[in-house]
Amino acid sequence: MFTVEAIVDDLRRLGVAPGDVVMVHASIKKIGPVEGRGEGLVRALDAAVGREGTLLMVLGAKDDWSWVNERPEEERAALLADAEPFDAETTPAQEDVGVLAEIFRQMPGTLVSDHPEGRFGARGRLAREFMADVPWDDYYGPGSPLERLLDAGGMVLRLGADTNTVTLLHYSEYFAEVPDKRRVRRHRRVRSPEGSQIRVVDCLDDCDGIVGWDGADYFGLLLTDYLALGRAATGQVGQAPSELVDARDLHAFGVRWMTSHLGK
Repeated sequence: MFTVEAIVDDLRRLGVAPGDVVMVHASIKKIGPVEGRGEGLVRALDAAVGREGTLLMVLGAKDDWSWVNERPEEERAALLADAEPFDAETTPAQEDVGVLAEIFRQMPGTLVSDHPEGRFGARGRLAREFMADVPWDDYYGPGSPLERLLDAGGMVLRLGADTNTVTLLHYSEYFAEVPDKRRVRRHRRVRSPEGSQIRVVDCLDDCDGIVGWDGADYFGLLLTDYLALGRAATGQVGQAPSELVDARDLHAFGVRWMTSHLGK
């Protein structure tokens, strides 16, 4: 069992410092047993960045009706008539973003953005600034919390996370010089002051990729190539192999990599 203090020490050795702005991707299973479980891990992250720091996580939103968006657009509103509306404060996190996301969402002090597709959570000094007035369409693009992470000189912290789980690279997709990027239109039932309503979201395809691609997920290939450069700080947090990456550097590399590999 790792104590909260032991996890903080590991984060310090990796390079996380008080005042840092950090986007977290973590596998609780790979880190191993932590005192207080997931809440203990969030407390350790809080302590590592301190009162002047900020934590950011992608949450997404559980959606049992996502299949509707595979149907013709003219059918979707009727199919969503009985769907549970998205509520920024109460809808659980998307399951495939990891167990920690839902724990992070529910912890006192976490603020969340009001978006059924690109919902984020944040804690700390810049949390309110990161979560306010997020763009509705292209929610991972310009004006998004991902851009705010770059503007704040933030870092990406990976604690045993899979190589294809770096949400920041969705921001890079908007800037890569790739012709005919795939876009999608999704319909969601959302809760509003006027009651539940159907709203439409337009964005780059952040599910199947901005281009057709055979083989392994291109985010995983991109990150592997980046880590091979040796520009990330590496170490172990708990039992998890971990990396601390400069977000601006990874974004710039991501734009170049996608332009080269996807822009042909």
